[in-house]
Amino acid sequence: MAAYIFPGQGSQARGMGADLFSEFEELTQKADQILGYSIAKLCMDDANEELNQTNFTQPALYVVNALSYLQKIKASQKPRFLAGHSLGEYNALFAADVFDFETGLRLVQKRGDLMSKAQGGGMAAIIGLPSQTILDILASNSLSDITIANYNSHTQMVISGPKESILASQPLFMNAGAKLFIPLKVSGAFHSQSMEGARKEFSNFLQGFTFASPTIPVIANINAEPYPSGSEVATFLAQQITHPVLWTQSVEYLSGQGVQNFEEIGPGKVLTGLVTRIQKGQ
Repeated sequence: MAAYIFPGQGSQARGMGADLFSEFEELTQKADQILGYSIAKLCMDDANEELNQTNFTQPALYVVNALSYLQKIKASQKPRFLAGHSLGEYNALFAADVFDFETGLRLVQKRGDLMSKAQGGGMAAIIGLPSQTILDILASNSLSDITIANYNSHTQMVISGPKESILASQPLFMNAGAKLFIPLKVSGAFHSQSMEGARKEFSNFLQGFTFASPTIPVIANINAEPYPSGSEVATFLAQQITHPVLWTQSVEYLSGQGVQNFEEIGPGKVLTGLVTRIQKGQ
């Protein structure tokens, strides 16, 4: 039994989509019209070094992931389950016919703009400590402004909070046995309550859309369970901005449903590596 999984921000790379834009010329043109710039030039050339900027990264990844999926199902059956990491969840919903390509791109464009405007926040990857140890350290040091944003594997987390607090916490985690503490190049404390303003604005934006119920089960980041009916999609997508990404729990849910083949659709193999770590208990 197979699940297709879609990567999120961090998997972008110059040159991605090279074999897709000419194959799906009509959708590429629609993307250009919605975005107001050439998606192919952004992904292939990135002449202005914009690909790593959140408001450009998210639409670019959405388009490449979506076209990769359409290319995939030309030669393969649709999967039994779908999931995506943060931004990648939009591709899972597109693949499950919750919305069309253009609607998904408009949602992602707005999401990327809102997240790119967040300032003063920071994030860091912590490798080598389980989540409970991280939570204990935060609690014992009264670091209530820091939360776990991504449960990427059993011993790979991402924390989120004010930038100064994130940087100041590094010695605490290293002294506790962390193998690596890697500050991430982001402007905001994504997937935390610091994004509440963005969540409210995005929630209002989502009210202008109607969503269908998934035709294939999509595992939600916010609770590691299948998306409910289409009427709940807007609520889940808005909450995703302030809630942690429960990736480890999502993979474990899928494994419990009998999924043995996790196939990453899109650029890179970040999620493939995380799935392997989760399956090994790492």
